[in-house]
Amino acid sequence: MPEPSVVLIEDEPQIRRFLRATLTGQGYRLFEATTGADGIVEVGSRQPDVVVVDLGLPDMDGLEVIRQLREWTDVPVIVLSARGEERDKVTALDAGADDYVSKPFSAGELLARIRVALRHTAGASHEADAATFEVGELQVDLLHRRVFVGEQEVRLTPIEYKLLTTLVRHAGKVVTHQQLLREVWGPVHTDQAHYVRVYMAHLRHKLEAEPARPRYLLTEPGVGYRLAAD
Repeated sequence: MPEPSVVLIEDEPQIRRFLRATLTGQGYRLFEATTGADGIVEVGSRQPDVVVVDLGLPDMDGLEVIRQLREWTDVPVIVLSARGEERDKVTALDAGADDYVSKPFSAGELLARIRVALRHTAGASHEADAATFEVGELQVDLLHRRVFVGEQEVRLTPIEYKLLTTLVRHAGKVVTHQQLLREVWGPVHTDQAHYVRVYMAHLRHKLEAEPARPRYLLTEPGVGYRLAAD
């Protein structure tokens, strides 16, 4: 199997150096661009497996790069964002990014995000047939709409179940409050962020051994939630 290819759109030389060493050392083929315009061209010509894009580019906003890519490709996009820019993270995810990593970040964290993105691409074709999702003690039987923690079956309300399966579909990736509201409650409720918080608390009480220190349903502060994938 050919090594997965990554297009990196990043103008900071030290980050490019760091990622070049990290990714090529792990067997990825890396193509680099230092501007958004060049990055879009690289993605078009290389057809990579994953795109990593910085939000702060010299010629255009990284968000604009994502929007342009989303007009013609579903390639997984991972955003690099400077710490604390929660609004930017949310906007990037809503624009079509699949995930984000905050700067400063570790090599291990980025590699884990890339693996999740590749798994989603590989699984997209037969994901509909995957009848069961499992992580730790949690098991979601999508075919029979049943949820177990260990041997114990857990009863969920229709909304709780829909919220959980939406996170299962994106397991390992962050899902914004907006995305959850849109998918679970519908487009008219996208300003009701408290719905998500209330139902997430219900889910944690039913599924987590320690709801205050969740193992499965993780909060991404100010952005949304992530279901642990392993």
